[in-house]
Amino acid sequence: MTLDTLDTSKIKKMLFLGPKGSYSDFAKDKFIQAFNLNCVSTNLKSISSIIRALKDENNEDIAAVIPIENSIEGIVRETLDNLISLKKEEYKIIAETTMTVNHALLGFADNKSSIKVVRSHPQALAQCKKFLHDNFPDSLIEEATLSTSAAIRSLTPGDKSTAAIGSVECSKLYNVPVIENDINDEPNNRTRFILLGKFLTPQTGADKTSITFSTENKAGALNKILTILEEYGINMSYIDSRPSKKELGEYVFYVDFEGHILDKKIQDAFEKIKPLVKMFYVIGSYHSVD
Repeated sequence: MTLDTLDTSKIKKMLFLGPKGSYSDFAKDKFIQAFNLNCVSTNLKSISSIIRALKDENNEDIAAVIPIENSIEGIVRETLDNLISLKKEEYKIIAETTMTVNHALLGFADNKSSIKVVRSHPQALAQCKKFLHDNFPDSLIEEATLSTSAAIRSLTPGDKSTAAIGSVECSKLYNVPVIENDINDEPNNRTRFILLGKFLTPQTGADKTSITFSTENKAGALNKILTILEEYGINMSYIDSRPSKKELGEYVFYVDFEGHILDKKIQDAFEKIKPLVKMFYVIGSYHSVD
């Protein structure tokens, strides 16, 4: 199959990691505005369920927004593990955007001393670990939820012993008071989101390409690939590996680098790389949406 060049008028449905008020929801709005999309939005509970929905519909009128990396917690493993499974359907990353994550403590408690339980997404709890340690006793119960917005939505005015960690924007959406703002352990907390679609994006001159591949389990196999990228002057910005889930000791590699799949030097590099790998897939060439 040959992918069509990006035609955003074909996108009629947008999936995002919900519920409403999540950072994925806000990222989704940025993509809709940037591409002037006229589409309906549907939230799903997990990244895996979004990937399954893309496979089931397998149509260029559907796109999806999922998180891929956080500046504090690193790569989102569930996203990385699922991207390769879209190879058959040929969904690609068609854009990325970065959202600043400002966590707040939310709830109906009159003061922090009455809070016995704090719930949120596991990454949000981890990103506020020092705040929780400094402000609450060891007996505090931390409850994990599917998203920060799910945690906020679960709070009720009659329960003053339970609080949530999430965004101020989401607190306004669900009418939950802010107990304390800016509780991130690290002030520069940002999450990168990707937009997946069944398109080939045009060259912009400020593009990034993501690929995934697997090699033979032999010494120097990965180094050969990296040497080819260096030979063609391709600036690599990220590399990671995940177990192939097929053989013990076999890994799938993920690499991001500057440039577009249509750039000649990248096409030439790919021609040299492909005979050296067991599996090779271009996850997408795309640019950032601010």
